[in-house]
Amino acid sequence: DPDLAMTVGDLVQGYNETPLWMKEMREFRGIMDRLGCPWYPVAGNHDVYWRKKGGNEKKPKGEHERSYEKHFGPLWYWFKHKNAAFVVLFTDETNPKTGAKNYGVPGGRRMSPPQRAWLKTTLEQTKAFDHVFVFLHHPRWITGRYQGSDWADIEKMLSASGNVTAVFAGHIHRMHYDKSAAGIEYYTLATTGGAIPMGRESAGWLHHYNIVTVRKGGISVATIPVGQVTDPRAFTQEAHNEIDALRDRPQAYDGSAITLNVDGSGRGTIRMRVKNPTKHAASTTLEVVPGHGRFAITPRHVHVELPAGATREVAFTYARPAVGFPGSFSPPSILENVDWLGDGVRISMPQRLYRLRLTAPTLAAAGAEVQGALHVDGDSSARVASRETGLGQGPFTLEGWVNAAELGGRRPFLAKTEASDYGIFISGGKPVFEVHLAGQYRGASTPKSVLVAGRWHHIAGVFDGKEVRLYVDGKLTARAPGEGTRKRNPHPLLIGADPNRNGDPVDGLVGQIDEVRLSKGVRYTSDFRPGRRHSADPNTLLLLHFDRDYGPFLRDGGPRAAHADRVGNAYCAPATGKTP
Repeated sequence: DPDLAMTVGDLVQGYNETPLWMKEMREFRGIMDRLGCPWYPVAGNHDVYWRKKGGNEKKPKGEHERSYEKHFGPLWYWFKHKNAAFVVLFTDETNPKTGAKNYGVPGGRRMSPPQRAWLKTTLEQTKAFDHVFVFLHHPRWITGRYQGSDWADIEKMLSASGNVTAVFAGHIHRMHYDKSAAGIEYYTLATTGGAIPMGRESAGWLHHYNIVTVRKGGISVATIPVGQVTDPRAFTQEAHNEIDALRDRPQAYDGSAITLNVDGSGRGTIRMRVKNPTKHAASTTLEVVPGHGRFAITPRHVHVELPAGATREVAFTYARPAVGFPGSFSPPSILENVDWLGDGVRISMPQRLYRLRLTAPTLAAAGAEVQGALHVDGDSSARVASRETGLGQGPFTLEGWVNAAELGGRRPFLAKTEASDYGIFISGGKPVFEVHLAGQYRGASTPKSVLVAGRWHHIAGVFDGKEVRLYVDGKLTARAPGEGTRKRNPHPLLIGADPNRNGDPVDGLVGQIDEVRLSKGVRYTSDFRPGRRHSADPNTLLLLHFDRDYGPFLRDGGPRAAHADRVGNAYCAPATGKTP
């Protein structure tokens, strides 16, 4: 066992009322009290922030501070162990000007005069120790995150003492290392059970604890994630910046399509462009994932070494025989793996899977006797490439019929969203039409559930340049002001799903979809009777009847022939269910 265990805050979930806070406190103490060594708490925002959660409790003075002091201990304190002093600071004090706790504003990022005076006295009292270690929750020395803080003044006090060896903090859920001009090491821990936004341990987001070995002449620190030991000094701010830049690099696939003939045959070249925007080398691997479509693609595997700032182009040739589109069909994909080669460390980026786009041949309309609907199962959908929709700025109308088997949870109907563009959602049976205008979403939504699972409903969204309107079964149900430029994205328009940051479908719908139409201009200005089937006109940008499958394609009946393609097990078949 170690001599002692330190924390860096956020011991409980918090942001609640006292009864639930007490339950969480008992659970945490019950775990920690089983340690074979003493442990010491540090207060974080989750430990002291109070929020009303439906009970009758009034907001306590200081929020959860009194409960914390009663059940964990002082908000700031120090103790000695052998020839070292351990100083615990409190970085979630109440803003004296507003009376509120908010670490997100400059007024909530400063140390109070009483705590500062205490720290000055404590540093004088601990001058005889070989080491002084400081523990707190918010790493205010990361200036990009804590603008307006007074940490520069605090650091002067620590440096002047002459024996502060290291400072430890948490909060940001990502490992971070700094070293001051005076030689003080700053260690920010990631998390032990908290959320990991990026989900990549090698990039500093990880579950771990640190082991600190203390000797008279210095310390050594090892980060212990599951199954390995890591040097935390590799995760400087400069390393973070480069890792994030490589993670957010441009897409290697530009969306150029595989072109197929009516008989299913095709031959051509797809090009990928890989880029390294960092000051260190990077290593990229591109691997073909065949899919189910009888494609021959060469090469199958390419490894590219990218010097700092370099860009390389990789060409893949494809060929497919004239075998039509029988049975299960899915296009090939290319899997991209990229590693950042830092100083003595190799860090893997999240994988990217590029599903190659197909250009459909000329598709004949189904006969009048064939009328179907798109069936989706939660893991399947249809998509239209962004460039194919033809929608520019200005007024437009998006509409379609939907029969959802389930309405609980997040349920996208027609979506091209991702902090931009537009979409219709039917989550909880409450339709909403939103358009990203002038820097934010403007949404028209129903205040209560109006949809019935297992029944067909027509939903239309209209943006007329001045407002967004929502029509359900031909009735105007909501409107909201909205004007300005629509923020656009390169993602596809998904039918029955929502695109994530890579344009891939997530949160799929379960049920049936029919007669999806995207039009330039305003189709509806008042209540109307929804048509069960539309005809194309000059304002039609997209018109999907979903009458039948054409192999991987879904025919667009509009003048642009912007055919959609199926994702997963989506298929066209006769519609079932009642109309309202």
